[in-house]
Amino acid sequence: MGCSLAPNRRRSQPVLLAGVAALALAAVLSAPLARAQNFGIEQSVPANSQLLLQADQLIYNDDESTVTAAGGVQIGYGGNRLVSDKVVYNRKTGRLLAVGRVELIDRNGTKFYADQIDVTDDFGDGFINTLQVVTTDKTYFGAESAERQGGVLTKFHNGIYTACEPCEDKPDKAPIWRIKSKTIIWNGKTKMIRFERPRFEMFGLPIAFVPAFEVPDPSVKRKTGFLMPGISYDSKLGFGATIPYYLALSPTYDVTLEGTYHSSQGFLGEAQWRQRFNNGQYNLKIAGIDQGGSEHFDANTVDRKQDGFRGMVGSKGEFALNPRWNFGWNLMTQTDKDFARSYGIGGFSDYVFRNEIYLTGLNDRNYFDLRAMKFNVQENILDSSSAARDGKQPWVLPSLDYSYTPDEPVAGGELNFDLSARTIYRSEEDVALGAPVVRGVEDTNSRITGEAEWRRSFITEGGLVVTPLLHLRADAAYNDMSMESQADIQRMAQLLNVQADVRSSLYRYMATAGLETRWPVLFSTTSSTHVLEPVAQIFVRPDEPDATRLGLVNEDAQSFVFDAANLFDRDKFSGYDRIEGGTRANLGLRYSGSFDNGWTTNAIFGQSYQLAGLNSFATPDLVNVGAYSGLETDVSDYVGMMGFGTPFGLSASLSARMDKDTFDPRRTEVRAAYSGSRFSIYGKYAFIDAQPLYGLNVDQEEVSGGASAKIGDNWRIFASATFDVRNSVVLSNSAGFSYNDECFGYLLTFTQSRNRLTGEETQSIGFNLSFRTLGDIGSGGAI
Repeated sequence: MGCSLAPNRRRSQPVLLAGVAALALAAVLSAPLARAQNFGIEQSVPANSQLLLQADQLIYNDDESTVTAAGGVQIGYGGNRLVSDKVVYNRKTGRLLAVGRVELIDRNGTKFYADQIDVTDDFGDGFINTLQVVTTDKTYFGAESAERQGGVLTKFHNGIYTACEPCEDKPDKAPIWRIKSKTIIWNGKTKMIRFERPRFEMFGLPIAFVPAFEVPDPSVKRKTGFLMPGISYDSKLGFGATIPYYLALSPTYDVTLEGTYHSSQGFLGEAQWRQRFNNGQYNLKIAGIDQGGSEHFDANTVDRKQDGFRGMVGSKGEFALNPRWNFGWNLMTQTDKDFARSYGIGGFSDYVFRNEIYLTGLNDRNYFDLRAMKFNVQENILDSSSAARDGKQPWVLPSLDYSYTPDEPVAGGELNFDLSARTIYRSEEDVALGAPVVRGVEDTNSRITGEAEWRRSFITEGGLVVTPLLHLRADAAYNDMSMESQADIQRMAQLLNVQADVRSSLYRYMATAGLETRWPVLFSTTSSTHVLEPVAQIFVRPDEPDATRLGLVNEDAQSFVFDAANLFDRDKFSGYDRIEGGTRANLGLRYSGSFDNGWTTNAIFGQSYQLAGLNSFATPDLVNVGAYSGLETDVSDYVGMMGFGTPFGLSASLSARMDKDTFDPRRTEVRAAYSGSRFSIYGKYAFIDAQPLYGLNVDQEEVSGGASAKIGDNWRIFASATFDVRNSVVLSNSAGFSYNDECFGYLLTFTQSRNRLTGEETQSIGFNLSFRTLGDIGSGGAI
């Protein structure tokens, strides 16, 4: 029969209490069943919830003071449902007994199974036989029995926990991994779970035993205690074992301590403080070791010379001053330039580490960026070597960039203002080896730049888009370079057969009037659409000031590549230290197409022309930025790019710069890739013509590629390689395989790399084991 029992109805209290007791017991016992998920039943129920009872029989026994629901018992209350063969509530003893195929489903969908539940009505004491739990996120727990004592302690006897789904065909088959424990004790007062005599099994085989361990229950987000240990290997550091300890000092700050013993070097200690505020967070990290095995490092290296203490202090932070402004930092200091990288200090081991303090602002299209920076190259080369780079890196004190675009149009067009300033200090000049190049001068140089640009587009009736442009820029620069840097500039001028002109101050301006015309033409067929767009530009401006003599400091416009991507840029230099001058025209053709079958195509092809005035790319420069660029002649090289994409994962592209006279390739890059559900592959070919003034005396030619294949539902194999065609050297190659399913993952990789200049070879092996809900264990090292 089925009925709805209101709270004030006669004899409803025992049945209501029975249902609540059953549900609450499951709530109490379920909390500790998982390490990282709170899959316990919700103990509170919505107000005014009604209890729904359905059973074949409902028996009141006044002599024994019992209420029994028997035969297909179903109890629903507050979104929770209990199913059992029989439920008996003893009013005299205050105990509830649910017997026979007991199943409880809480409001979140977590399922509990047991043969029998016996509990007091105050939930202080109870007993469960043959308990099984299945959570909504597919974690599984079982125990032969469970008991509740004193309303605080819950004990599970012969418990099992896993995140692996049982095999449907062989439900008794051992999962990939599981934890078995003789006794699991949950203390509701201390919020800790204790595993006594646990063992970790894989494929039913025990692989790890410990006498006991404790973890916080899922209701605790942060708890002081040991974290998962780690292992590592490195041929120079030796075998390493790491034990981390976490201190939850406050809801807003904590400390993590790590101790790692390296068999070849000694004990490495690390400590990290983290603190969070309403508007941001920061951390502070320290690490140190009394290095005792420097002989394991390569000879004539920084690490080899560092017997004794090595250490570092680093900090990162960011705060939102308001919705538009952010302030932050990323800083590190260390006893030597390669400690953090050699020992893999987390967050501070990049080969080039940028120390910086910054203030940024963003509002619509306007932004502000102010930062001070110091670059550290974490290299293993001794400072006495001419190849060392760390000591030549600059201090940037400071760098400022500001951009403002008014919301309202000006004269019907868009007006933009930009401001850029920077001051750079070097204690040692940066001169390239084997080429007349001064990448950075010693001592101080400063620059401030202000510019304004206005542009407006007009569209004619025939679809022609005409965009006039006006641009004005002014610079002021100050140089206080050392006598050594001045002497090197003089020597470089003699090698290039130009005059040197080193000034302590410089003022220059540039005014540009430009016009761009575009005529996009649409072609359509029954199965495709195509847009062909001829583009023509002309920029009229005076010559670049002071460009005929060698002496202009070039710090931020060194990385320049002329290709289809910047063919239509007004100023093709990559930074502010150089200005493009003279009258220049750019002509090209853009194309894009799309097809009904999902294919897409695109292409750009064009050329640039110096029509009048001094060609800035043919003028002397401290880094020879215009040499071999393809723009140093009045008629530039051809540049182009074309590519296609498909709906089934195949894509390819070709970009190239070709000689204006012979059409020979000067720079080429070809890419192709396929990505499918079970197989992916990619390849790349790159060619760069020889550039002696850059120190590249021979052509550079490389081929790289990789592939990945999925085998079955869980396995994957992969490999990649990079080959130097000119020197017939494999620069790097790697291979590996992985396994992933719903509860377990494994990754193994093998990598080799070779230094193109020194021929030094490095090999590394890495692996990672991932257990869902437990965490990851991994190691890797150089051989």
